[in-house]
Amino acid sequence: MKAETWFRHPMGILISSLGATVLWGSALPIVKLSYAHLDMKQGDFFGQWVFAGYRFTMAGIILILLSTILGKNTNIGRPKLSLSRLFRLGAIQTFMQYLLLYVGLSYSSGIEGSILVGSTSFFQILTARFMAPREKLIAAKWWGLLMGFAGIVVMGFGQSGGLHFQFGIGSVLLLASAVFGGFGNVLARQESMHESVISLTGKQMLIGGLGLLLVGGVKRGFVPYSFDGQAVGLLLYLSLLSAAGFALWNTVMKYNSVGRVSMYLFFIPVFGVILSAIILQEQVSSWVGLSLLFVVAGIITVNVSGRQSKQEAQEV
Repeated sequence: MKAETWFRHPMGILISSLGATVLWGSALPIVKLSYAHLDMKQGDFFGQWVFAGYRFTMAGIILILLSTILGKNTNIGRPKLSLSRLFRLGAIQTFMQYLLLYVGLSYSSGIEGSILVGSTSFFQILTARFMAPREKLIAAKWWGLLMGFAGIVVMGFGQSGGLHFQFGIGSVLLLASAVFGGFGNVLARQESMHESVISLTGKQMLIGGLGLLLVGGVKRGFVPYSFDGQAVGLLLYLSLLSAAGFALWNTVMKYNSVGRVSMYLFFIPVFGVILSAIILQEQVSSWVGLSLLFVVAGIITVNVSGRQSKQEAQEV
């Protein structure tokens, strides 16, 4: 089965999207383990950026090497992507998104982070509407988004014993991170028309990772921590999950409409809570089950309406 056939097939979309969101969901508990092992303080933004810089630089190198081994052509029949456009993509999808995310999370509660990071789906669909006129904001997409948000709110309500939300600097930074994330995903979808997804993702992650490393290293030093075997293992896992997660998601985005697949991003905080319970032995509320139902219902609503619209267009 060709890659395009797999990533356009409903089962291929489901498995690939769930694979990417499970990987991203596992990042939160592994990052927490890494911070604890390296004795990294909560407000040590520059140190966190250095660590993130290592993570994404390694992920980019992994994907570039993989692209070379697989012999993927970077130029796929259209003008080759310029260096300036590669830098733009790396600055948006990796550098700015994670620069803001790490600081925002430090000023916000877990539920605030989950809800606001979940807004990436909304900004992704909204960005696609302006960048690709064919992406229509039909009522079913809005209902799907509403159900997805409801799922995240329900999960947070159950985890915290009640919803406590204060809109402050942390919320602003997390929303800005979500904007860059949504915009970056759509931009990567457009640029993948010029270069293979694996190669493109690797290059933009390398650029963004080096940027994070530079910003953090100037203030904190480029080797602020002592890396033993466990720390290297944790960092390697984070690099691999970033490489695999972004490669999967960018490929899903390349072959499908943004509105059809964006809803899957709501699984990230849900999987984050479940995997935190497994890895960090944190308590998880039974409300997570209801949260999953809301998210799944939103995905079904969007996809069923999409198939109906396609059938109606064919009949006309």
